[in-house]
Amino acid sequence: MPTQHDRTAPPEIANPRRGVIATTFSVLLRHRGALAGVTGRVVGLSGLVGLLLTAVIFALAWPLFTHMRNQVVWYHTYLEDPYLHDGTDLALVALGTLPLFLLLLGIGSAAIQSACSRAVATEARREDSPGRLRPVLAVYVLRALIVWPLPLIVAVVADRYTGYHLDTPLPLERGTWPYILVKYSPLAALFVAVLLRLALTLAPAAAADGLAARAALRRSWSLTWTRAGAARVVALAVPLVVLTAGVLRLVTQVALPLRPLVRGLLEDATGNFFAAYYAGILAPVIVGILVTAAVAVPLTCTAFAALHNHLDRRDALLDA
Repeated sequence: MPTQHDRTAPPEIANPRRGVIATTFSVLLRHRGALAGVTGRVVGLSGLVGLLLTAVIFALAWPLFTHMRNQVVWYHTYLEDPYLHDGTDLALVALGTLPLFLLLLGIGSAAIQSACSRAVATEARREDSPGRLRPVLAVYVLRALIVWPLPLIVAVVADRYTGYHLDTPLPLERGTWPYILVKYSPLAALFVAVLLRLALTLAPAAAADGLAARAALRRSWSLTWTRAGAARVVALAVPLVVLTAGVLRLVTQVALPLRPLVRGLLEDATGNFFAAYYAGILAPVIVGILVTAAVAVPLTCTAFAALHNHLDRRDALLDA
């Protein structure tokens, strides 16, 4: 006959003393000093590196800004018409350097995720969460390669067949079913990408708990594609996305007075209106991203680490 000890599962597995939300705020409160220190160092260093990258990109793009300025002078002198500059080349430069900023964002997020996972493991009285940076960063890279190529490729193909191109006839006739299907196919691809992203949401926390990158992706998939897992991931992800977007919007709006200040300072220093104009546009956005990262990333990483810990232990109990 089994004893009472045999019939009762360990309290932290069978009957978690806290829910995911309570655990999240308990970890953030109890480890506020350590997590605030890590977040401050990571966000501060990322901000400095990001500003350096931005300065380098502006230096490389300076011939474009100079060309725009010369065009303005030429139009005003010889044509007496306003100059409507074409930002296509600058957009290409931005797209070409975007992976550098995404890599910087991934490294910072991986460092904060590792610290948050260690804090959650300590709260749960576990010692098996090494919080390694390299596997977590590898998860971010692999997850991005899995999730985002599909909508990007579909969007490019759809634009090729349905977008407006000067002096180029459309391959598909407007109003036909093939045209409509191709035109709105990026929405379907984006929906698939969002589902994949949700299914792999717990992978960084799994990697921080000691799994290799591919094993962490598989573990996140198996934990999420259950009735309880999917509902909890969505219930946690939606308010976090809303919070992050709201903080970013609010801080960017508050920082808008930086725009004319930066524009005026840079134009006085360089004499190039276009470089100053784009720098002024970027200034409040950079401030918004840094403040939002400092507020939302620790909360998000801790919440998903707590959810991963909860679902992982629940899955272990069901397998037992």
